[in-house]
Amino acid sequence: MPYEIMIGNVQEAVHTQRDSNIRAVHSYVKYNDLDTINAWSANIAAQNSGLVSRSQLGTSYEGRPIYLLKVGKSGSNKKAVVLDCGFHAREWISVAFCQWFVKEAVEKYGSDTQLTNLLNNLDFYVVPVLNVDGYAYTWSTNRMWRKTRSVNSGTTCIGTDPNRNFNAGWCTVGASSRACDDTYCGSSPESERETKALANFIRNNLSSIKGYLTIHSYSQMLLFPYSYSYAVAKDHTELNTVAKNAVSQLTSLYNTKYTYGAGGTTIYLAAGGSDDWAYDAGVKYSFTFELRDTGRYGFLLPESQIQATSQETILAVRSIATHILNNA
Repeated sequence: MPYEIMIGNVQEAVHTQRDSNIRAVHSYVKYNDLDTINAWSANIAAQNSGLVSRSQLGTSYEGRPIYLLKVGKSGSNKKAVVLDCGFHAREWISVAFCQWFVKEAVEKYGSDTQLTNLLNNLDFYVVPVLNVDGYAYTWSTNRMWRKTRSVNSGTTCIGTDPNRNFNAGWCTVGASSRACDDTYCGSSPESERETKALANFIRNNLSSIKGYLTIHSYSQMLLFPYSYSYAVAKDHTELNTVAKNAVSQLTSLYNTKYTYGAGGTTIYLAAGGSDDWAYDAGVKYSFTFELRDTGRYGFLLPESQIQATSQETILAVRSIATHILNNA
């Protein structure tokens, strides 16, 4: 069996990941810790009150606020798209992308025709970091932590995989019922405060929410339902076309190669995911992004790739959002 070592020294990769020499308090081209991101979200909302407002989605297990940014010009009966980042704590490029998305909206509104049209006619609900406890833990203690930080009864093993914790084929396949495992599905669907806060928000706004984009890493894929089974979604043909067009836009910038398709057949079966749950709840345009790369750096993508990754991904998000605007 031929083999290839992708990362020979993970500790070294952890150190070299932060290769930006910008050490400003907050920067879009470096990874920012949770306190810095929270201060940034307050600041960008305060400075752009006509376009951005901040509210609290919920509170984490350890008591941290989970913030939500509403991005778009105020108007009545607007369709909405939910965009969340930082589901899995170690996927730092995901968190960096959500900040870049808001930056792009603020900087280009009024000058970029397509983006201006989207912001005038759609609201984007952006969750910069959903798994706030896990993200803080990747900065303080364990860079490769994935789960939440909730205590599980009867074991010393901490946390639940938030993306196995939704009521979509919950804990049937590609998820573990063992609390020590990285893919632990939790004691019940929405057992985690973080997942329940997101699910409640979507449920409460189902009449306006037409799109759901959840940003993960890594693999360079754009996935849509279903992941909890090989069943073909009733909107498969349309979702596949939307994904194909979005990937085409993404690839056009730096020639980054993405694969796309239904989650179960494109990557692997995994029950309890937020995209499947949102789709079954009635959000037709439900997609999961797996950002760069394909394993050379894995979760330790260097800061020098944040800008290019974000720029190309926004092209795909714009493509999907435009389709939602015109068809939802």
